[in-house]
Amino acid sequence: MPIRPENRERYPEDWPTISRRIRQERAAGRCECLGECGRGTHVGRCPNINGGTAYGTGSRVVLTVAHLNHAPQDCRDENLRAMCQGCHLHYDREHHRETAAATRRAAVESAGQLVLDAAWMEVA
Repeated sequence: MPIRPENRERYPEDWPTISRRIRQERAAGRCECLGECGRGTHVGRCPNINGGTAYGTGSRVVLTVAHLNHAPQDCRDENLRAMCQGCHLHYDREHHRETAAATRRAAVESAGQLVLDAAWMEVA
């Protein structure tokens, strides 16, 4: 998954090397998700292989590296998992929802608005 410009400094300089090692050497080009993504679409290890056809969708598989604790600076092997884009996006869905809500809240507050009912900002 592309690194957002505002998060680039949180990744180590050798992130491309770390990512490649996890995806190519450790995972041998195959998604390492064992169901922690929560999709409920596969039993055991996800069958998706980088560059292949994704099961269920038919899209081209892109293998990424997920930080299980969502901290890009924590690049210990046990915190990293090679995941196809589907598993990675699903694994990160709650984290994305939280950061999107925080971004919306910050935008409203920086515009000088008073938030009385923030429930609309929590919906993703």
